[in-house]
Amino acid sequence: MKIHEYQGKELLKNFGVPVPRGLVARSPEEAFQAAKELATDIVVVKAQIHAGGRGKGGGVKLAKSPDEAREIAWQMLGMKLVTHQTGPEGREVRVLLIEEGLPIDKEFYLGIVLDRASGQPVFMASAAGGMDIEEVAAKTPEQIMKETVDPAVGFRAFQARKLAFSLGLPSELIGQAVKFMQSLYLAYEQMDASLMEINPFLLTKDKRLIALDAKVNFDDNAMFRHQDFLALRDLNEEEPLEIEASKFDLNYIKLDGNIACMVNGAGLAMATMDIIKLAGGEPANFLDVGGGASQERVEAAFRILLADENVKAVLINIFGGIVRCDMVARGVVEAAKKLGIKVPVVVRLEGTNVEEGQRVIRESGMNFTVANGMKDAAEKVVGLAA
Repeated sequence: MKIHEYQGKELLKNFGVPVPRGLVARSPEEAFQAAKELATDIVVVKAQIHAGGRGKGGGVKLAKSPDEAREIAWQMLGMKLVTHQTGPEGREVRVLLIEEGLPIDKEFYLGIVLDRASGQPVFMASAAGGMDIEEVAAKTPEQIMKETVDPAVGFRAFQARKLAFSLGLPSELIGQAVKFMQSLYLAYEQMDASLMEINPFLLTKDKRLIALDAKVNFDDNAMFRHQDFLALRDLNEEEPLEIEASKFDLNYIKLDGNIACMVNGAGLAMATMDIIKLAGGEPANFLDVGGGASQERVEAAFRILLADENVKAVLINIFGGIVRCDMVARGVVEAAKKLGIKVPVVVRLEGTNVEEGQRVIRESGMNFTVANGMKDAAEKVVGLAA
């Protein structure tokens, strides 16, 4: 689950991470009052959307007076902000963060993410702050320093010092940097975050270290421990189909292709998308109905898949271990009859009750193609989509 910058900063403050003074505004008048209350020579008006690159897209601007902050807010609220992460359609700006302007000396980058290769968190630091870290990683990876963290031991002070020195910070600021980094890791750990990114991590001219920006993502699987975080969810920032899928506990992610995929199991979903691409096609989504999918969930999944106007064909790839193939087949047939499917559907079933499932599909009278194996299924669905 993603949250906005202003929400992330409020949470980080609870762990002792220094952040700028700021107030939220949802109207030009609120922006005026916020700038007036902050009482600084310059305030920063920042659009709040779930995407990076806001500054380059015109979503971060300076105001030298409360009146100018109100004018900028009038222009920014309601605009479609387009960045490299939003796609050409952009995201509508509904909320602004009005922050105090700070005397910038240098900008750095800090980030914590799970390294799936080692199965442990990795704490990253780079002197290339303020830039797209993906670009830094691609062009100058040597600028990114990393410290792998053993969860049983935690992020140690000596690791923080190594990262602080790698940034070229003056020796008198190393202690402050160590405290900042350890507070950040504590927040990452105790909030069950999947990503924590401070970009830029700011050194001010008066020698303070501050989180000028904050990106915080949570691990959805840990939400049962953090029910209070659910109130931070902004449905306006999520794909409508992904919101609908979450109501049925379906793992759904919309992609840019035209071949919809319904599978059971994340590993099979990844393999299915790979084999579609190997066959020359492009997946339209990742949809995992789960190992114990009910007929109701299968119907809901089908309905969500077909709601995507880009879908030209559907591949249903089910391995019946816990879930029975005949049950999935009946759910697919019922959904097809209710929804009046107009696109071709390729079905590949293996596992428990596969013969009965294939019989249900063949005798349904619907426009289904039964495939023999994953390779055959991918080739058939790519051909039908074309």
